Formats: sequence, C-alpha cells, structure tokens
Amino acid sequence: MGAGDAIARERDFLLRLLELGQADDVARALEGALTLMIEISGAKRGYLEVGVPSAGDGAPPAWSRVHAFADDEVAAVKDKLSRGIIAAAMARGETIETASAMLDPRFEEQDSVRGHRIEAVLCAPIGAPVPFGALYLQGRGNGTPFGPENRRFAELFARHAAPIFERLVTAYRAQLATDPTAAARARLNGAEQLIGRSDALAALLDEVALVAPLDVTVLITGPSGTGKSAVAGVIAANGSRRGRPFVELNCAALPDELLESELFGAAQGAHSTANRRIPGKVEAAEGGTLFLDEVGELSLRAQAKLLQLLQDGTYYPLGSSRAQRADVRVISATNVDLAARVAAKAFREDLYYRLVVMELRVPPLDARREDIVPLAEHFCARACAKHRLPTVTLGETARMMLLSSAWPGHVRQLAHAVEGAVIRAVGARSEVVAPAHFGPTAAAPGADNGEPMTFQAATRRFQATLVADALRATDWNVSQTADNLGLARSHVYNLIRSFGLERE
Repeated sequence: MGAGDAIARERDFLLRLLELGQADDVARALEGALTLMIEISGAKRGYLEVGVPSAGDGAPPAWSRVHAFADDEVAAVKDKLSRGIIAAAMARGETIETASAMLDPRFEEQDSVRGHRIEAVLCAPIGAPVPFGALYLQGRGNGTPFGPENRRFAELFARHAAPIFERLVTAYRAQLATDPTAAARARLNGAEQLIGRSDALAALLDEVALVAPLDVTVLITGPSGTGKSAVAGVIAANGSRRGRPFVELNCAALPDELLESELFGAAQGAHSTANRRIPGKVEAAEGGTLFLDEVGELSLRAQAKLLQLLQDGTYYPLGSSRAQRADVRVISATNVDLAARVAAKAFREDLYYRLVVMELRVPPLDARREDIVPLAEHFCARACAKHRLPTVTLGETARMMLLSSAWPGHVRQLAHAVEGAVIRAVGARSEVVAPAHFGPTAAAPGADNGEPMTFQAATRRFQATLVADALRATDWNVSQTADNLGLARSHVYNLIRSFGLERE
C-alpha cells in the first residue's frame, strides 16, 4: 500500500469515527463501531462490549455486539471478560495483540483458546484510567497477524470511542430514571418502532431482548392491532439471523390452496395458475426468519406441512413428491386462543407445542394508556411526512380526548384516527389538531360506549383531566398549580410529561 493510500485510509477511518459520534443510542453506536473495525482490520470475527463506567470491577457488560461468532463461541468470548485475553487487556489498560493465541504462553493453556483454535487476536480496552469496555478482534481473512497498523487503528478507535460511549451511557442513565423501557431499548436494534414508555411495554421489550438472540420458535399473541408484526421485526433484527431475509405471510389473507402454494411453493402444473415452478415464502426466507401472522387460520393440511418443517427442516412444495430442505427461524402470531382451538380439534396439538416454545403477549392499548399520547404524536408526524403536508401538532384538548377514549382497535385504530385528523386539520388550515378534526368516527370515551375501562385507566383519565384543568385555571403557572393541588412542583412536571400535556 502506497503512502497516498495509507493517508486516504486513515482519513476515511477518522471521518467514520466522527460519524460514530453522531449516534444517539448505545446500541446503534456499537453496531456502527464494530462494523467499522471489522472492515478496517480485515478481522474475521469481532466482539465489542461496553459496561457502565461506575458499575465496578467484575460487573457484566451492559451492552455488547458480535460479528460472525456462533452461539457457543459467543459464550467462550464472554468467558474472556472475567479471565483471559479481554480480562488481561482491561486489567492492564493496554492493548494486547498476538499472532497466535494457541502459541502464546500467556493464553495457550486456556480451554477456550485450545477448544476454538484461536489464532491472531487484537484486543483494545476502552476507557481510562479504568476501562469500561473492550474491542476484541479475532482472525484475519488472509491468515496473517493484525500487525502494527491495525494495532494503531484499534488504539485510536478506543481513545475516540471512550468519550462517545461515556456520553451515551450518561444519557441512558438519565433516561432510565424516567423511562422504564430504556434498559431494554439499549440492548435492542430497531426498538424505536415500538413507541411508548409504559411498564407494560417495558416488560414486553425485556422479553424480546431475552428471546431474540435464541434461535427458537416464538409465538406472539395479543389482540388485532396491537403491533405483533412490529414485535416480530424487532426479534428478527436482534437475532443471529439479522441481516438475512425477513419474510412475512398473513395466513388469513388467502384461501387454503393458494395459501399452501404461497407458503411452501408449487411445482409446475400443481394448480391452474402454476404455469411454472413457484417458489414459496419458506424458500424466500432461507437462512433468515419466516413470520406467519394469524397462524391460527392455517388449514389442518397446511398445519401438518408446517409441523414437518419445524420437526426436521423439510417440506414438500404443492404438487411435488420431492422434499426440500429449509433453514429458517419461524416466528408466528395470532389473535385467537390457540389452546382453545386445540381443544376444539381445529388446531394440531403437536404443532401448537412446537410454536409456543416461547410465548410473548403484546398488551392491549388499554393496558398501556400512558403510551397513547407518544403514539399519537408519532402518528401525527408520520402522517405529515407520508402525505407531504405542512407540520401540525396535537393540541392539548385533542390529547385529552385521546386519553379519555376507548380504543378497541388498539394501536392500529389510533394510527388511522390520527392520520385522518391530521388531514382534516391541514384542510382547515389549522396548525393544531383539535378534537373536531377527528370527525364522527372518533373513539368515544369508554364509559359512554359500553367499552369496559379498568380502574387504572379510569384513574389516569381523571388525573389527566384534573391536572389539565388546574393548569388552565392558573394560566399554566406550574408553581401555583402545584400549590392548588397540594403536590410538589416536580411531581406536576412529571404528570405534564406523563400525560403529554401542552399549553395551547
């Protein structure tokens, strides 16, 4: 490599480090950072972990990302956090490089080194004087050591990455104090599409973070319109198959014969429209994830074929006598009680137990009413962008109406209602969405339309109305409002934020 090429390479590296500093969460920064170091060093595999700086010695990392490690190898790498190469680098605060860990007297006796035949290694601690993370690179495509130049890049990366991750960790800890979903979001890619800060959503995200890395079947349950497909997408984006195909099929959208053809494919002449071989969704998802929405609507015949796929990884396209092999992770979703379907002999019991290795239940919107306003704000901004409309915002009275309304259609109904209201508001040349813009089909309060309202939801609606009325009475003087309500001023600020109240 000439001098000019070396300068250009270093310039590009520094520019990408600067871009890394623009990341707004730890998970995204980790992903970008590890990708950068894999590309710049030519490493076959990589592991990047960052712990909370004040967590103390021996604390497990709060966040980590891996590249090209198998599940059993990830466990071996993490074992090095407490002993071995990574532990040595962090204990000394120095970069460790070895051309062959198997021949290095410092590490050759370690079981993980011998068991996985670890060759070239480059490990740089992150943070000083007390490291709180590490970059671990293993093996090179050409079989050579990492060498002085890659060592310099690793140390340069560690030096510049430390303040970036410290900033993000500090922001995370501040957010954690008011957002119960923050801890799980920090460990997940793509979780921003699951809007909200409720305890119910936090519990769901914790389960997603637990199950996503495990290559097991998952059944997502919950009412229609709660966002089950979005949950499936986040699981796939954080599993070992991320970056590979994510193929979705709604099992309720097609008649039985077409559904079987769509799912498993069809041989030429298998049915009237099969004038050539038709590849199915299973084939399209090869190596990745197959998401079957409304899986309870599968015919018994299709259920039998799906069971075979889950049992031994083979299936038969429609009209074919030749078995095909498939390597896919299956995630399914349903809004019906599959156990009741099993009892009614409408769903195979053996398939049910194959699908329900891990079950995640998406809560109804009524169980996460504190998420209504953040969701509505998101849908408002999305509608403006989608239709290229002038920016409008939700007014306080519209927020109050949304909070006090029943949403039997859950998140999907709320999204459509807000989209329609945005269009009407723009049509009326209003910069603020008001209750009148929701039209005659707007959801009515649950107490008025027969929809059951939980004690928690009714209490929250009363509190939101009380605080909003008290703020209007004092012309939004928070100190006076706090005195009138007998609350601390900080508590009133928290209620304003929780209810999404804004001065009109």
